[in-house]
Amino acid sequence: MRELYTDLNIRFTVEQTDFYALNLVFERFLRTIPSHSHGNNSYEIHYIPSGYGHVKINQVLYDIVPGTLYITGPHVEHAQVPSREDPMCEYCVYVKVGKGKKKNPQTPSVLELFTGTPFWFGQDSQNIHGLMKQLFYELENRYTGYMIQVETLLTQLIILMVRNYEMKSKAKQHFAPSNLEDSKFIILEEYFLYEYQNLSLDMLAQRLGLSRRQTERLLKDHYGKTFQQKKTEAKMAAAAILLSDSSRTISSIAEELGYSSGEHFSAAFKRHYQMTAREYRKNI
Repeated sequence: MRELYTDLNIRFTVEQTDFYALNLVFERFLRTIPSHSHGNNSYEIHYIPSGYGHVKINQVLYDIVPGTLYITGPHVEHAQVPSREDPMCEYCVYVKVGKGKKKNPQTPSVLELFTGTPFWFGQDSQNIHGLMKQLFYELENRYTGYMIQVETLLTQLIILMVRNYEMKSKAKQHFAPSNLEDSKFIILEEYFLYEYQNLSLDMLAQRLGLSRRQTERLLKDHYGKTFQQKKTEAKMAAAAILLSDSSRTISSIAEELGYSSGEHFSAAFKRHYQMTAREYRKNI
């Protein structure tokens, strides 16, 4: 049993540095792999989903059991010997790291933590088995978008390797807070979604830090609609949900939505849905 993917131009990027996946293989070992090592900037990730054996790394013998994960980087000598009774199966991904920008040594990056660990051996704590299965599934079936999936999964593999090394260490760097220019669209979405009872152009403008005219222009640019149109849509969407609750009276729904009377609510509902609230409720 052997699946091999080689001679493919698979390139992915980690922190502005190119990685090249030159060899991806899944196999059940029925033979011993003699001692060998890899050249500069080359790393081989090994994951054992099942079976047993042992591996000799830099003259030290390690037992292989299901869930074993290890990495052999540049010039790390290693040989693999499967068990005769229950030979190990292995996912192996060989990557070469290109040249990238230098980082701040005070805050080690994922890239630096990965390339700075030429050898690690242990039990996987990050569900790399699931990732490997998905990676080989994508390569085998080649469904729409599989190349993006493969690149994404390989990037995740590098991150999960580092998380195995660090055992749940917290990141040193974080996302910067969004500014109003970026967050104003979320303000719009949440305002109409959650505050449909008392929608006010003045209040929305205040939230956005804009004038009434600027707010109307923003709504027109983003939705192609006026404030009044968005207000009506929000109230009518909420009304449709509330009407599905048979214990609610139409009068109580009108009151919750901020209408001055049941008649005003009913008229607005019929204009929007071309049927009365009672007719709508019967059709649910």
